[in-house]
Amino acid sequence: FFQKTLTAVKNWFTLFGWSKGQNPISIPYSLRRDACKVQMSSSQETAFKQNLGKDTKTVYDMVFHLSGQLLPGITSSKSLPLDPVEQMLQLHWQYSVLLSFLKNQGAYLPHVMPEFLLEPDDYKRWIKVQTDLKVDVKNLDILSDNLLFVLEDSTFETMSKRAWTDVLLQIYKVFVLPRVSSRNITDQFSLESMQKMPRIKSEPLSSNIYSPYERTILTWLNKHYEKNRKTVWKDCQKGGVPPMRWIVTFDRDLLDGLVLAAQLAAYCPYLIPTHFVRMYTNPRTHEQFLHNCLILVDAMHAVNLAIDIKV
Repeated sequence: FFQKTLTAVKNWFTLFGWSKGQNPISIPYSLRRDACKVQMSSSQETAFKQNLGKDTKTVYDMVFHLSGQLLPGITSSKSLPLDPVEQMLQLHWQYSVLLSFLKNQGAYLPHVMPEFLLEPDDYKRWIKVQTDLKVDVKNLDILSDNLLFVLEDSTFETMSKRAWTDVLLQIYKVFVLPRVSSRNITDQFSLESMQKMPRIKSEPLSSNIYSPYERTILTWLNKHYEKNRKTVWKDCQKGGVPPMRWIVTFDRDLLDGLVLAAQLAAYCPYLIPTHFVRMYTNPRTHEQFLHNCLILVDAMHAVNLAIDIKV
């Protein structure tokens, strides 16, 4: 499950997280590496680093692109200290600023500490500095509230991957999902057939799973499916008109491809005779589900909706 989540997050941010087209990322490797690369400098490689820095994008560039806000005190032109320990402390401070900024925007990241976002070698330096500090301080009560997690190498990599994945998910939650507007679905229950369906409440506390923005999307899915199912599949070659359904989840209710096909047909009706009439409207087997999803992905490609979704 976590691997599938990581893959989905990686694909979305590769495609849509940057200001100038696609930028392939790997979690956590490129995010950790590029946070340093864009700012590092040395007397021997200054020219090379400067040229490299122009094309290197950091997580701070991503946050600025998605939120329109600059992180306080962090600029891509500011170079890191050459001393490895000072460099690590500077990065740790930057990640602390990033996490504080996201939390202030509504991100939920109590389990992510700045040191989990560091490179493995920097994490070891962080542990050493903190351990030495605890030993040097006579009054240990001063640091008693500072939790220090000493992780083995393999455990740290697992934790870092999880931490970066959760940071990206929260960035999506606070900067991308709120763009969903309910203004265009005010007529969501104007159809007589939809009067019989239970409504999806938009109040913040009406669901402990989905946010109001996600429930707006579910309402949009319900609206277009119910409005279009009889039109899309009136001449279906593999079954009759599919039955009414109440769409309440983003996984199980979309598995057969019919709901997503109804959304696509609402905006591209010319795909109905070329693609959607060949779908199974009452699929029972894995092969029929696969058949429907093959047609759906092919329809996406036909309208150049290249978002790298696999069948």
